[in-house]
Amino acid sequence: MPLPITDISQLDLNGSYTYADYLLWQFEERVELIRGKLFRMSPAPNRRHQTMLGELHLQIAPFFKKQHCQVFLAPFDVRLSVSKRKGQDTTVVQPDLCVICDPGKLDERGCAGAPDLIIEILSPGNSKKEMREKFEVYEEAGVREYWLVNPLDNVVLVYVLNEAGKYIGLAPVTEDQELRAAIFPDLVIDLKEVFG
Repeated sequence: MPLPITDISQLDLNGSYTYADYLLWQFEERVELIRGKLFRMSPAPNRRHQTMLGELHLQIAPFFKKQHCQVFLAPFDVRLSVSKRKGQDTTVVQPDLCVICDPGKLDERGCAGAPDLIIEILSPGNSKKEMREKFEVYEEAGVREYWLVNPLDNVVLVYVLNEAGKYIGLAPVTEDQELRAAIFPDLVIDLKEVFG
């Protein structure tokens, strides 16, 4: 049985990894795998990021209490079946917030499959990753709706999966508007409270 990895310096940062490898990593630094490539996560999010995430959770969680969906906050592993290698998942992400309506996707390690809704809050260290790599794997995996929250411009970019499996970008939603989820039309977010 392979030995656990206790320090990120034991890894080849340019190597290619699977979920089986990921399970052996016992270091404190948070990382994600996207198509087998290792991505270091930004250091602890800043206060504004956490305040915004908390407000989103406060507005979203009560809505789903009455439904069969569950809401999860990072750190929470989401394994996506894109670019498998040797039968193993090679993409493990930790979205800021995700909503999962299929209980069959949930196990003791997190979520195996695409959440229905993913929300990512941009920060200086992760913008490129969220806007390109994660956008592509979320689309390919079938995440039905993806929100990119930009705290610098106080705007939310919303992408909804169409019947062809491609994201369609909706009109940006600004801080003075209410954000209505496309796949959950009764879910309305007061962005004044989020961007506060």
